[in-house]
Amino acid sequence: MDDEMVDSAHQEEIEEEPENADPPEEPAAPAEQAAAEAALEAPAEPAEAPAAPGYDESSPKKWFIIHTYSGFEQKVAESLRSRSLAFGFADKIGQVLIPTEEVVELRGGKKVTSKRLVYPGYVLVEMEMNDDLWHKVKETPRVTGFVGGGTQPVPLSADEVNSILYRQTSSAERPRPKTTYERNDGVRIVDGPFANFRGKVDEVNTDRGTLRVMVMIFGRATPVELEFLQVEKE
Repeated sequence: MDDEMVDSAHQEEIEEEPENADPPEEPAAPAEQAAAEAALEAPAEPAEAPAAPGYDESSPKKWFIIHTYSGFEQKVAESLRSRSLAFGFADKIGQVLIPTEEVVELRGGKKVTSKRLVYPGYVLVEMEMNDDLWHKVKETPRVTGFVGGGTQPVPLSADEVNSILYRQTSSAERPRPKTTYERNDGVRIVDGPFANFRGKVDEVNTDRGTLRVMVMIFGRATPVELEFLQVEKE
């Protein structure tokens, strides 16, 4: 009898819930759960891309062109940046740009793309011009001066800057022919069904990259439309 009473009391202690136990979590409402899942699945917003070089009318810095020894454009750009840190005018210098463009030519029957300077012997510099900075830039090794002359070089206009930048960007998407042609240039055809024929340029279409060449076929001058890469100057 005593053993039965002990067992009964022991069972009641086991079944009794503790007073301080945390209540079970209630399931989230369907609307809240859907919103939480959508937030987890939503892609993170992409970081803003750095601003491309351009003309900022609100900036005190303007674009100027400096003349350099031909072939030393990159050296001048590097010297200008290092001197700006050494002489304390880095805050007055913005972007330093050497305009380049991609060009294409035919070598051994294959198109080869390379880069060339748009303006050999010139470097574009964005700067907050003053007399002191004018002297420091002119004293940079291999710099011969500013385009515009005098002690008050003229900054480039917004249209001029944007035109240069557009030319550089567009050439990356559609490389320009390395060689340029003019009317009456003598050429030899190097590719296509008229290869090895000779003729004279009658018309140049720079936008399309084509030429109309007058070629002697069966004793008659015949116009043939060719791509720049299909001919070479004689």
